[in-house]
Amino acid sequence: MKIIGRFFALAMGIVFVGLFIHIYNDNDIWEKIRSEEYGVYIGANPEDLLEKDLPKTIVIDAQYYTSKEIGKLKEDGHIVYTYLNLGSIESFRDYYNDYEDITLGAYENWDDEQWVDVSQAKWQDFVLEMADDLLDKGVDGFFIDNCDVYYNYPTDEIFDGVSAILRKLNGRDTYVLINGGDYFVTEYYNRYDSLDAILDGVNQETVYTAIDWQNDKFTVNEENERDYFLSYLVLVMDDGKDGYALEYTNDEDIKKQAIKLANSYGYHIYVSDSLELN
Repeated sequence: MKIIGRFFALAMGIVFVGLFIHIYNDNDIWEKIRSEEYGVYIGANPEDLLEKDLPKTIVIDAQYYTSKEIGKLKEDGHIVYTYLNLGSIESFRDYYNDYEDITLGAYENWDDEQWVDVSQAKWQDFVLEMADDLLDKGVDGFFIDNCDVYYNYPTDEIFDGVSAILRKLNGRDTYVLINGGDYFVTEYYNRYDSLDAILDGVNQETVYTAIDWQNDKFTVNEENERDYFLSYLVLVMDDGKDGYALEYTNDEDIKKQAIKLANSYGYHIYVSDSLELN
């Protein structure tokens, strides 16, 4: 009886393991797992989020949220990061006129946005003051956008300006997630052999997917572009930092392939069907 019992237990164990492997090889299950990790909703207002099944980690634009609304998100178990624009300024922001005099030029594909001279002390002070205000609202960290100002204006002054802001943000004992910024981050790593002083993670847009701006549609990225962004994420993750991707598509098959790629490399992913991120 003991032998039969052991055989039965072993057989059931094999069945269970087989079922477990089958489940975790199922694309739909992986999609569900990935969708529970990370989401970017910087175009959403608080009312929009009430209608969503939100993942654990979310990115919002906390300028448009109260501390009470952010507190409720955290009470519900979410890690809340906020958008913070380091290198450009949008004309719809109420402080645009105060910094228009230090803009550098138009931001391609975004008509309402200008690059900013981040070497200017008044801009650095402003970004850090805004960061402190957002931390006071209760956010857990920052989703830092437009470090790519250094790609467009690759001078030592701009490099030093971006570096100074990031180091001071990182010194506030909060999470710093850089969106894109490959040119700057790679240069910083090459100079200092470590990213510890400036970031905790990197989010890269359009790794597997791509945006066809001329035809106003989403598509799949060229292989060389995909390989470049993958190598960037690997560089960051090999330095002990977190990797994230933000993809855009309304094609379910492409979405599944993007998630599969993220899983194979070990980075987090959010797939949006809209550039509005709402």
